[in-house]
Amino acid sequence: MRKKPKVAVLIENNYQEMEVWCPIYRLLEAGAEVSVVGPAVSKYTSKLGYPIMADIAAEAAVPEDFDLIVIPGGFAPDLMRVCKPMIRLVREAGNRGTPIAAICHGTWIMISAGLVKNKKATCAPSIVDDLVNAGGIYECKDVVVDNGLITSRNPSDIPAFMREIMRELTERFGKEPWNLQ
Repeated sequence: MRKKPKVAVLIENNYQEMEVWCPIYRLLEAGAEVSVVGPAVSKYTSKLGYPIMADIAAEAAVPEDFDLIVIPGGFAPDLMRVCKPMIRLVREAGNRGTPIAAICHGTWIMISAGLVKNKKATCAPSIVDDLVNAGGIYECKDVVVDNGLITSRNPSDIPAFMREIMRELTERFGKEPWNLQ
């Protein structure tokens, strides 16, 4: 077992800035190893034009290499869900018990990966019907945790979202900062 967690943050164009950068910086601060996974090793641009570079292509990403996957929102998930390797990564990781954390429209990727049936979750208001139609149990809360799935609704929920992500990783890796152990 690794001494510090390895986390994948999924990326596509039109991502929501805070939902990408807040988790990345918080996880790095705690000593986690963070990889940015996109459809290709390429530069992606946020809704406001902020760039980020993916260092791993989804097709090359191995689910067993990650201890947690973070899926941000914005309009990026609408593009992510047509990327079959990205959906495969999330599905295979979720099916093997890797925690999956999605915020806002990121829950769409959990839906496309078939991970929400009979699970409690939350999401952006505009995709509640999609969650329910996929068999998920919608709860309108700042964060919902159910058997390895961590979901939140929007950027204002990031503190609760990150609290549950850090709780999950602390249960598996011990007290942070992991880079000092």
